[in-house]
Amino acid sequence: MPRVAIIEDDLPTSQQLRAWVEAARPGIQVDQWFNRDDAEAAVGRETYDVVLLDIELGRERHAGVAIINAINKRGLGTPVLVVSAMPAAIYRSIMKALDAWDYLQKTTFEEGDFIDTFLQILRSARPASPAPALPPDTELSIDPLWQHSPLWRGQKVNLPLTAQRILATLYQRRGEVVSYDELFKVVKSGRNRDNIRKHISTIREAFHELDEGFDRIENVPMRGFRWATA
Repeated sequence: MPRVAIIEDDLPTSQQLRAWVEAARPGIQVDQWFNRDDAEAAVGRETYDVVLLDIELGRERHAGVAIINAINKRGLGTPVLVVSAMPAAIYRSIMKALDAWDYLQKTTFEEGDFIDTFLQILRSARPASPAPALPPDTELSIDPLWQHSPLWRGQKVNLPLTAQRILATLYQRRGEVVSYDELFKVVKSGRNRDNIRKHISTIREAFHELDEGFDRIENVPMRGFRWATA
């Protein structure tokens, strides 16, 4: 049975994350840690399948960074999902540089998004087949089984699972306008235009971290979005 560590100093938030984890995988073993010292000691001695981590713990604004470094130092490849109130636009690239698996900004996602992302991490943590090969003439590679992150020109694109589904829908229909109504079908919650626009913004930010000139996703006013062909 997988073992998960939740490192979060706010008790209600920690309990909420635990409830979601246990709903996603009944019977899973969950350890909860509430400060840097206890968490750092735990990740140094225990073996976890996934670590859920806040960046700010108590008065230490970047305690989570130190904990991620401690995890990486062991060299076990433990996936880290950062769940923080810090702005994703600023901290997503920092966490990517630290090799965190993904970054979810508090108040901007719902239970369904969290569970989808968490289950995807568990699947990816298992021994699996290699990532699909990227043909030399293909810029974007998307794994249809969702076991691997999308690749943009050979580089991993860090995206939550709902954003990956929207990306796949746009890419499958590249060159065509994909309406809001069509995009509503690939999200489990928040089926409104504002939420779709937030997911599109997340996708663009993730691509811009890899390619500052990325401009393939076009906004079609009053209609939806389109993946522009080169």
